[in-house]
Amino acid sequence: MTSSAARIVFERVALRTFRNIAALDFEPAPRLNVIAGDNGQGKTSLLEALYFVATSRSFRADRLRELVQDGAEHGVVRAWIEEAGLRREQRASAGPRSRSFQIDGKRPARLSAYATRTPVVVFHPGDLELASGSAAIRRTLLDRVALFVDPTSGDDRLRYSRALRERQRTLDERGTAAPELDAFERLMAEHGARFSRARARAADAIADALAPAFSRMAAPDLPLEIHYLPGGSDDPQLFQTELAQRRPQDLRRRKASFGPQRDELELVVDGRSARHHASQGQQRILALALKIAELDCVRHTRGADPVLLLDDVSSELDPTRTGAVYGFLREIRSQVFVTTTRPELFTTPHIVGDERADWTIAGGQLVGTG
Repeated sequence: MTSSAARIVFERVALRTFRNIAALDFEPAPRLNVIAGDNGQGKTSLLEALYFVATSRSFRADRLRELVQDGAEHGVVRAWIEEAGLRREQRASAGPRSRSFQIDGKRPARLSAYATRTPVVVFHPGDLELASGSAAIRRTLLDRVALFVDPTSGDDRLRYSRALRERQRTLDERGTAAPELDAFERLMAEHGARFSRARARAADAIADALAPAFSRMAAPDLPLEIHYLPGGSDDPQLFQTELAQRRPQDLRRRKASFGPQRDELELVVDGRSARHHASQGQQRILALALKIAELDCVRHTRGADPVLLLDDVSSELDPTRTGAVYGFLREIRSQVFVTTTRPELFTTPHIVGDERADWTIAGGQLVGTG
């Protein structure tokens, strides 16, 4: 897989009081890093730290305070990163009531600017539900891609969500005639319409990248369709009108019945819903293909090869799907971090010398094994 995109490489990483890791410093290899260890020793925490310092978020926790080691005030990750010959330092810190993010010692003007500076794509066991799970999982995928397609989409999503909560609280407490509902619905219409446009663009980008990724791993004659089904509208006036008309319904149901929180990314294999009718093997191929599509979308929109994190996926995949992952690793230019309980599975004769490093983690301590 050739690419003119810049490579992004973690050159050095330092963790302090992060999850079950008290202190850890390491210098990854520029191409492949295989991190072995038993369950509960810190493998996933290490990948989560890389994701956190790159994106300002966790891929397995809703609340950042969960990242802080018990008894500590903050969990801190620092990373020294090289991109196209230039180096920068990123620092991310999370505490019970605070969080902070810096690039070269300065706070970014917008959190979205920080979150897109060092693109990272993670594939963890929960992602195997991308094809079989609820719509919320696929909406999260859309949002990650939308942040690169339209960096303002994160702000629109946040402001829409705040107005959504306030509208519902007002409905519940004061009823459908409360005068402040108009203001909340105007905000929802403005930001919800823009957010819906960004999600639609993200869905188009994923659809374009998904087809070739799926065809490489599935039967060549197995047709795949992908449809973005908006739960709201990209027309602010229509959006606001719908909200006003649905007040009685939303009061009864205690949740909004119109808006991007009801979006769906529908996957159709051989003319039938992948979620309900595809075999488990087809669903897992789809999940892998969606992650490859995500990486491809981010590469093209950001102009850089994202760092790839693979969290123990070999334990969840059969030999055919594991072979597809190995084939993909041979093609991409990204720096890769793999966690596994079975390092002997990762034979990579195409990656030689100091391009690869093998590590063992136990009790939050990382040791290079040559």
